[in-house]
Amino acid sequence: MSSHPIDYLLLGDNFGTPEMRDIWSEQNRLTRQTEVEVALALTEGELGVIPRAAAREIAAKADPGRLNIRDIALSGVKMKHSLMPMIAALQQQCGEAGEFIHYGVTTQDIVDTATVLQLRQTLDVIRRDCVAIADALKTLAREHQHTLMAGRTHGMQALPVTFGFKAAVWLDEFVRHLDRLAALRPRLLTGNLSGAVSTYAALGEIGPEVERQTLTRLGLNTPAIGWQSARDRFSEYASVAVMISGTLGKIGNELYNLMRTEIGEVEEPFSAGKIGSSTMPHKRNPAALEGLASLTAPLLHSASLIYHSMHVEHERDAMSWRAEWIALPQISVYLAAQLKNALEILSGLTVNKARMLANLQLLDGLLLSEKVMFETGKRLGKQTAHHLVYECAMTAYEQRLSFRDLLLAHPVLAAHITPEDLDSWLDPANYTGCASQKVDEAIRFAEQSGHLTHVKETER
Repeated sequence: MSSHPIDYLLLGDNFGTPEMRDIWSEQNRLTRQTEVEVALALTEGELGVIPRAAAREIAAKADPGRLNIRDIALSGVKMKHSLMPMIAALQQQCGEAGEFIHYGVTTQDIVDTATVLQLRQTLDVIRRDCVAIADALKTLAREHQHTLMAGRTHGMQALPVTFGFKAAVWLDEFVRHLDRLAALRPRLLTGNLSGAVSTYAALGEIGPEVERQTLTRLGLNTPAIGWQSARDRFSEYASVAVMISGTLGKIGNELYNLMRTEIGEVEEPFSAGKIGSSTMPHKRNPAALEGLASLTAPLLHSASLIYHSMHVEHERDAMSWRAEWIALPQISVYLAAQLKNALEILSGLTVNKARMLANLQLLDGLLLSEKVMFETGKRLGKQTAHHLVYECAMTAYEQRLSFRDLLLAHPVLAAHITPEDLDSWLDPANYTGCASQKVDEAIRFAEQSGHLTHVKETER
């Protein structure tokens, strides 16, 4: 029976995806560990460390699909060891050749290198989905490049922007995330097969070559020196995952707020039969947006375990190591759920242009007080203009009077402005600055990054 929401049948897809859960499943963990053991045996056979015939036999007969996880688990209880039960099971599969499985290496060599293989699968999924989200954001930015809305600072209406500008800021963030993933990849995808204290003592002088050729066979990079006591690679992965999750959580929270009944500027995808409340039939709750925003906090807490794992005693210990077994799957599974959810939301988002325009008029012109101040400042001086326009703005706000009428009736300002001036100055469409231009630039930069649409195979 499952005891974590990640694996619940009812709730699991709120916290992960089947694809990512499979990558971090117990079966795949054993499969990747077997893959490392087989690659090691084949390399050692070629280099004469173990009999070549035994290496071929191991490669032919070691089958992770035939491993009985329950039996291995029972053996683990008896042995009090995380890997030896699997090694024993593989040895039994391979007969006499099984004597040469796991030759010259230590448990952490196999477990760490297998974990890196799982992380390679994970990075492929994360990058694919980040590219898809960047493409979706590019589409939103282009489609709504001129869709006017209120820009807000400190939760309050500030100046006009466009929804496309908002999406372009998110797009630019995702381009940087894709850059980070590309930079991270070669450092993270580095194995380790160096023995008990990373000195290759069991294999002797040929040890580094066994490691290099085995890791090359697995498609991984070779470290300059063993990293059993240096866990920064996993912390870097966690850091990048946290940043991606942070952006996704921010997007989810922003759209959640824009979907509020009183704002109503966007709506997450809705399908017939979707229930918002068990008691209020009218509710169309932002369930997907809440789910998107909610996973950033648990992912961040999981990442903190990874950072703690950098504190290793001497040449290695299991205290820090085991924290990674908990945190890496959680980080990866939570992030996969966020990416999938975000893509569905962004691809089906309803943007209510009419409501955005209506909200721009809620302050009856006060939203453009800066524009009025700068224009009158050209005639009166900026500081004087600020003082006079501020007086009109505060009176309009506090007494619920027309800002435009107060400006035209002001004894000083009236001599320097006309109704036609104010009609132009108080039009939100005339005060979006370089928003449209910056959308073009953000999209152009994203396209030139090489990450969007045409996905190149990332170098290891």
